[in-house]
Parts: sequence; structure tokens; C-alpha cells
Amino acid sequence: MISQATHKINLCNQGLALKALFTGYLVVVAIGYAMALVQIQFTHGLADGELGLSVDDIVYSYYGKRSGSVIEAKLNGSMQVMAPDADRLKIINWVHKGAEEQAFHDMGIRKIMDTNCIMCHSPDSGMPVPDFTKFENVAKRAETDTGASFSSLARVSHIHLFGISFIFMFVGLIFSLAAGVPKYLKAGVIVMPYVFLIIDISSWWLTKLNPIFAWLVIIGGGAMALSFAFMWIVSMYEMWIMPRKVCDTRAALLDE
Repeated sequence: MISQATHKINLCNQGLALKALFTGYLVVVAIGYAMALVQIQFTHGLADGELGLSVDDIVYSYYGKRSGSVIEAKLNGSMQVMAPDADRLKIINWVHKGAEEQAFHDMGIRKIMDTNCIMCHSPDSGMPVPDFTKFENVAKRAETDTGASFSSLARVSHIHLFGISFIFMFVGLIFSLAAGVPKYLKAGVIVMPYVFLIIDISSWWLTKLNPIFAWLVIIGGGAMALSFAFMWIVSMYEMWIMPRKVCDTRAALLDE
């Protein structure tokens, strides 16, 4: 009786409509995950001026590049493609000369900002970035780069904790119906994203205090990606590829 009840809720034994529902969700979430990885490359992966996420990228993003300013680090990193080299060098030169307000206008920095930056760095854009229509906000970013602020870390942390938890709850719920995975391995894989999500978010704060913790960011994010990939592949395989007879046999063996 236990085996029969178990078989009825296996992924491979679900109806076409429910499989389509699960598959649609998994495909859309996988695309979203891929877009998140692309976004990470543009926001953090270029922090050191080179494509690809590295430990230095993590350090510069959270701890800061304390030998220079925020605006200089951005112009040499993730914002490098947003303005011509000549304009970027003018802004960096202005920063090196003391980032004074009079020079801001005399050197044409205001015009460069209006041409290349204001489309995003303005209140009307609706984006969570500094407002560069005001000189004081530009000047603040011309100070020594100390990485992400504690207020921004708090904002991003709670968004990730809520959002990613919901994503993995539904991915884990679908995966929990897999028949070909031992129950202890299944439980471990399901809980793994939550453990490493906490490690990942905590490591942002720790890296802000000490760059030695930057490795934890990569470890936490990598482990979450691996668990997501494993649950996604197993779920899709059991729904659409695994023969129903094999599914029932494996479920019966695991129930014994």
C-alpha cells in the first residue's frame, strides 16, 4: 500500500497537464537563472576591468578598491562600455585633481554626465542607482571606494533571501516527487540551496569587513547553482524521458 501510494505521486506518473505546468515553470526559472548569471557578469564580473567573475571582482564590489574612488572603479570596470574612452579619462582626471565643483563644469564633466550617464542615473529612470543630476552625489562617488554600503547590502540581502527562497521552494517541491533519487540524497539536495543562500548572503557582509571572505561568495553561489541544475535535470528527465516502468521499479526499490 505504501509503494502504490508513492507511485501515484511520482513525476513520471503525473498527467500531461501537470507535467506541462511543472515544465513551464522549470523552463522559465532556468531562463531567469541564466539571465541572473549574465547580470552578475555586468554588475560584478567587470569590477576588475576583465570579463569573468573572480575573487578580485567580489573584493572590489563589497570591500571596495580602497586605493581609488567608486566612480573610477566603475569607469574602469562595469561602466567601461557606457562612455567613450576620452570621456572616461576626463572624468577620472577630474577625480584625480580633487573632484572640485568648479572644475566639474569647467572641464565639461557635467556635459559628459548628461550625455552618457543621466539616462540611467536620474530620478526619472526608476533604477536603484545614484542620482547624477546632483553634483553632491557625483562628488560622493569620487571619494575613496569602500565598496557596497551597509544600507545597499541590507536592501539587496532581504530581496535575495525572499525571492530566491520562493524559487527554490517550488523547484524543490517538484523535485521532491522524483522517484529515482534516494530519500536522504533528495532531502540533502533540497535543503542545500537554503544553507548556501545563507552562506552567500552572510559572505557579502563578511567581505565588506574583510576581503578574505570573498571566496565564500563564490562557494555559496556555485553550490546553489549546482543544486538547482541537479534538481532541474532530474525533474525534467523523470517527467519526459524515464520510462514509467523504470520509474515504478526504482520507487519500489527505494521504498523497501
